[in-house]
Amino acid sequence: MFDGEDSPVALVTGAAQRLGAEICRRLHARGYRIIIHYRHSAAAANDLCDALNTLRPKSAVTLSADMNSIADVEVLAAKAASQWQRLDVLVNNASSFYPTPMGSVTELQWNDLFGSNLKGAFFLSQAVAPALKMAAGCIVNLVDIYGSKPLKSYPAYSMAKAGVAMMTQSLALELAPDVRVNGVSPGAILWPAEETDYSIQEKQELTQRVPLQRQGEATDIAQTVVFLVADAPYITGQIIAVDGGRSVSL
Repeated sequence: MFDGEDSPVALVTGAAQRLGAEICRRLHARGYRIIIHYRHSAAAANDLCDALNTLRPKSAVTLSADMNSIADVEVLAAKAASQWQRLDVLVNNASSFYPTPMGSVTELQWNDLFGSNLKGAFFLSQAVAPALKMAAGCIVNLVDIYGSKPLKSYPAYSMAKAGVAMMTQSLALELAPDVRVNGVSPGAILWPAEETDYSIQEKQELTQRVPLQRQGEATDIAQTVVFLVADAPYITGQIIAVDGGRSVSL
C-alpha cells in the first residue's frame, strides 16, 4: 500500500461505469491515485470520484475527452501527466461496442469503433509514453476474446479489437525496457448496456458455451488488471483471457 504524495498514479479510460469503474476501485484500494476519464458520463464519473476521495482525500480526479479526437487525446495526456507530476499506469479501457452487420456498415460506425477502441488508445499511449518511462510504468489494454475469433454481426468491432491485441504486442517491443505493456481479454463479463442487444435465450446460450458454466464479473477483470499492474514485474507483451475458458471452446 502506498500513501500520500508518493502514491503512484493511474489513468483509466472509459472509467465512469462498469468495468472501468471497478478497475478504478481496485487500483485505488491498492493505494493508487486515480484519474477517471470519461466522455459523456460526467455524473457517474463525478460520483465515483467523490466516493474514492471520501475513502482517501485528494486521491481521484476526473478528466473528459473524446477518444475519437486526437486533439482531445493529446490534451488528456498532458493533463494526466501534469495532475500529480507523474503517471505510472495507463489502462486503455474506453470502447464502443455495437453490431455492424455486413451490408449496413457506415463510415461513421467504422470510424467510431476503430477510433474509440484502437486509434485513441494508440495515440494516448504514445503521448503518455515519456511520463510512463520516467516512472518505469506500464500499460494494460482491454482487448476481447472476439479480437482473435470474430463475433458474428460485429465485424468492425472484432477487427478493432484484433488491432488492440497487435498494439499490445507491438508497444511491448517499442516501449521496452522501460514500460511494460500487457492486455486483458474479457469473455462474457457484462452484457451490453442496451438490454435489447441480447435476448434472454441468447444470454443463456452464450453462458452454456462457457466451460465454467457461468458469467464472469467485473471484479474478475479488475483483479487481473491489478495483477498485471502491481504484481507482475517480469510480464510484458502478454494477453490474458479472463473468460471462464470460453476462448478454448470457440
